[in-house]
Amino acid sequence: MDQKEKQIRLDKRYLRMALIWAENSYCKRRKVGALLVKNKMIISDGYNGTPSGFENICEDDQNKSKPFVLHAEANAISKIARTSNSSEGATMYVTSSPCIECAKLIIQAGIDRVVFFESYRVNDGVELLEKAKISVEQHESLDEVIL
Repeated sequence: MDQKEKQIRLDKRYLRMALIWAENSYCKRRKVGALLVKNKMIISDGYNGTPSGFENICEDDQNKSKPFVLHAEANAISKIARTSNSSEGATMYVTSSPCIECAKLIIQAGIDRVVFFESYRVNDGVELLEKAKISVEQHESLDEVIL
């Protein structure tokens, strides 16, 4: 097996793990998970939800996300910022493509690769990452990841 095949297998495994991590989210509308991996080690993780200390209710009475809900990517980046570890050169595995706000955080965190399987409703986050020369890869179906 060549290096590319090995990397694809690893990517699928980490995406499966991100899917499992998304199950931790208290959000009802959409559950998203993210992992930060560097040198084949998970260095941070995150899922979408409210900030620490807030009640774990993500949606308002109209079933819209409350404005203070954090995305999985932001949680993973914030979590690593509180450690002595660095996200410089890491890969982010996320169940959904990043929005533009999370893309900005990914760029600033020095993450150089993003792997996801589900596209977010708008593509501006992916476009910004590509403009920043960050490798962005999509696994197009859950079946491809779950295999």
